[in-house]
Amino acid sequence: DGEPGAGSERGDVGRPQRGQQQVVLVRRAVRDHGRVLARQAARGGRVRLKGGGGQGEREFQAEVEIISRVHHRHLVSLVGYCISEDHRLLVYDFVANDTMHHNLHGRGRPVMDWPTRVKIAAGSARGLAYLHEDCHPRIIHRDIKSSNILLDDNFEAQVADFGLARLAENDVTHVSTRVMGTFGYLAPEYASTGKLTEKSDVFSFGVVLLELITGRKPVDSSRPLGDESLVEWSRPLLNRAIDEQEFEELVDPRLDGNYDDVEMFRVIEAAAACIRHSAARRPKMGQVVRILDSLTLNDVDLTNGVQPGKSQMFNAANTADIRQFQRMAFGSQDFSSSEYTQSKASLSGRRDL
Repeated sequence: DGEPGAGSERGDVGRPQRGQQQVVLVRRAVRDHGRVLARQAARGGRVRLKGGGGQGEREFQAEVEIISRVHHRHLVSLVGYCISEDHRLLVYDFVANDTMHHNLHGRGRPVMDWPTRVKIAAGSARGLAYLHEDCHPRIIHRDIKSSNILLDDNFEAQVADFGLARLAENDVTHVSTRVMGTFGYLAPEYASTGKLTEKSDVFSFGVVLLELITGRKPVDSSRPLGDESLVEWSRPLLNRAIDEQEFEELVDPRLDGNYDDVEMFRVIEAAAACIRHSAARRPKMGQVVRILDSLTLNDVDLTNGVQPGKSQMFNAANTADIRQFQRMAFGSQDFSSSEYTQSKASLSGRRDL
């Protein structure tokens, strides 16, 4: 066994229930002919010990049920679990490089370079798209955030922590549920009504993209008044970046300009589309995957020989998705924080992207 590591706390929008308990540890173990395992981790592979009752029990059951259904290289792999009196134990394959949150925001960590950020964005998008589009019934994660994206030896992303996930049958438009998740990542329509859809996850993923672009935390009380929320701070800067290709105020200054302008523009467009207030106008994760995957194809000239800022920025394979993103990101300046929903009349006849 290795030394236990610190865990990340999930925020509950409601008040915590009396008696609710969760302890998160990391212990590294070598078993099964050299296979490296972890008994629940908050960083890397995971070991979670939960109280046997209340919310902890529900999360444990949900995680075992859902993670047992899914198999994807960008989702954590459950090896086994154990129930002993009041304790609940989950065992995953060990993931060596902690979480995206730790590597991006951790004190004293080296600056995460742009190619690594793109890799993390693309991998986590693939994992989330698998849950939404390739699982039957569909799976809504409900707690997408940077501390739930684990990183392996090569900084490939694995989406983790399915304790709040919900199943959605194909004929169900939304799931009504108690509002839970993490402040700074919650979609406005979910926070205000409790109606959960895949687009709630898409909004949360957009916040993750903003973290990778800006290097800022979703909520930072040390920022000036009015700038604490990453989403609200970034909205006017996203407009400027898209309209004028001016990235300097938005992009993480620690990158010191070491990024490809075309790649940055695409990720900014994707983030802007994902965090739209109108859930219906957010992209599906499959669309996001196609855009981000194109950025990781190192042997493909994505600029088609044209300098950034010229008219032929995108290769033909992704033109349709890029145009949809442009419509979503450029199509409206309705970034007011009061716009949570649209009337049925305004939505009628509009395709739900």
